[in-house]
Amino acid sequence: MSDKKVAISVRNIRKTFGSRTVLHDIDLDIYKGETFVILGGSGSGKSTLLRIMTGGIVPDKGEVYFGDKEIHSVGREEADKIKRRFGMSFQSSALLDFLNVEENVSLPLVEHTKLDKKIVSIIAKMKLNLVGLKGFEDLYPSELSGGMKKRVGLARAIAMDPEVVFYDEPTAGLDPVVCHVVDQLILDLTKKLNLTSIVVTHNMESIWRIADRAAMVYQGRVLEVGTPQQIKRSKNEIVQQFINGEIEGPIQVT
Repeated sequence: MSDKKVAISVRNIRKTFGSRTVLHDIDLDIYKGETFVILGGSGSGKSTLLRIMTGGIVPDKGEVYFGDKEIHSVGREEADKIKRRFGMSFQSSALLDFLNVEENVSLPLVEHTKLDKKIVSIIAKMKLNLVGLKGFEDLYPSELSGGMKKRVGLARAIAMDPEVVFYDEPTAGLDPVVCHVVDQLILDLTKKLNLTSIVVTHNMESIWRIADRAAMVYQGRVLEVGTPQQIKRSKNEIVQQFINGEIEGPIQVT
């Protein structure tokens, strides 16, 4: 990946909430076209890092570059333009119960474009087809399984033809078979749509399946960055304990 262009560059990111420093001078480069996984346990800082990268939280120190634009220092109008080049798949799917599947997928298009309703409907159906939900347009979230809700969330994340898609715990709460389906969808969408995918997760099976590279975050610090094979061979005891799910080790379970 070293010969690839950088899609997002994170430089010296620090974030504190009250007296607690959540992120300590984080540095990361994420390349165009790769699936990059940010892994770590609960409270490691990975979700805060994701929200800073998407512009949702302002860091106390440091920069996030999307191309040559620093997301947090540009004006509001420019920041909105940058964010429209992102897609976001939320852990809870974040579907609106009073809208049907097609209407949920259409939301970004309705909010951020002036496209005719017929065009919006065609695009939404195309995106649903990409995630294997052709014919489910008229169903409501209450009528969907957990895995189907995740797929609707994926369809909505790609509705605006983004360059980068962020996934927040995309397989949380799913059984192993459906997890595998969602992982395969992420891989397929990344390749078919020429996306850069950034996945926050603690699901180790997902990491081995989808990651081109991964970063292990622990107590707000990046301990290791590399391919899945390099992560597996890490000499860091914390990394080894986490990826192997061992009780004994430097990570103290409270």
